[in-house]
Amino acid sequence: MGAFPPRLAYIGRMFPLVWHPGYSPPLPAHSRFPMSKYTATFNALAPDTPRLLTPEPMPRRWLEAVHDPAYVAAVLAAAVPSAIERRIGFPVTPPVSLRAQLSVGGTWLAALTALETGFAANAAGGSHHALPDTGAGYCVFNDLAVTATRLLTETDVRHLLIIDLDVHQGDGTAICLAGNPRVTTFSMHAARNFPARKARSSRDVALPDGTGDDAYVATLAAELPPLLTPRPDLILYQAGVDPHVTDRLGRLALTEEGLAARDRLVATAAKAAGIPLASTLGGGYLDDVAALGARHAASIRTLASILAPG
Repeated sequence: MGAFPPRLAYIGRMFPLVWHPGYSPPLPAHSRFPMSKYTATFNALAPDTPRLLTPEPMPRRWLEAVHDPAYVAAVLAAAVPSAIERRIGFPVTPPVSLRAQLSVGGTWLAALTALETGFAANAAGGSHHALPDTGAGYCVFNDLAVTATRLLTETDVRHLLIIDLDVHQGDGTAICLAGNPRVTTFSMHAARNFPARKARSSRDVALPDGTGDDAYVATLAAELPPLLTPRPDLILYQAGVDPHVTDRLGRLALTEEGLAARDRLVATAAKAAGIPLASTLGGGYLDDVAALGARHAASIRTLASILAPG
């Protein structure tokens, strides 16, 4: 694919951000998933004046390239069986169905934009628990797997790397893309966290409870170089912020500084190798949604400070 283009039309910290108001549909009052965090993240990034890109819903045929057609049909009709809705963690209403399609379309658009500019962020996505025939763990469609599949079919991407640094293992991504030699899946996560039964990524690193900044960053620094050889054409980065010590669904102990160091490490490695990177939001769970949005925004801002031109 070559190095990043030498001339780009961005100034300062401006960067491409994929966003849609449909990313934050309403959920029942009792839901524990912070769906409004996507709007909170967008609001926190507004002072950075990103170049906004609007996604389209991912076409059905590409959803069916990864997911079982019967499951796709149920989601599109907002007629998901209650047992699957329980596994997902919230009801799949028509707005939630649209949100799932837009989220996948957003990661696809971020990937295409990153191939042109070097970096783009989707202010949603990272739904790495969705499996071929079901959703799970607050994930409906696996945007990482669908985007990877479409990229390898429709673009000149020959090999891509998925870096998943959510506190939970990217089990759905690993399963959806198992056996595909053109995709490397890497997951570094808390060993004792969800899912109880782990899948097999190309490379998995399971960390003990309470792993803090220094050990985490040192481990990641040792893992990254082999992942970049041979050089992938694109990195899809699942930048979940739930490794933070205060996250209510995490078991690790990263601070704000540790998350920033993590993101700088990934971004610096990508830039040094001339590899475009598209980021997705991933997990993050706080009762204070504004603070959670600020945490996700800080992750995107760190990546953009290194990868966005200007």
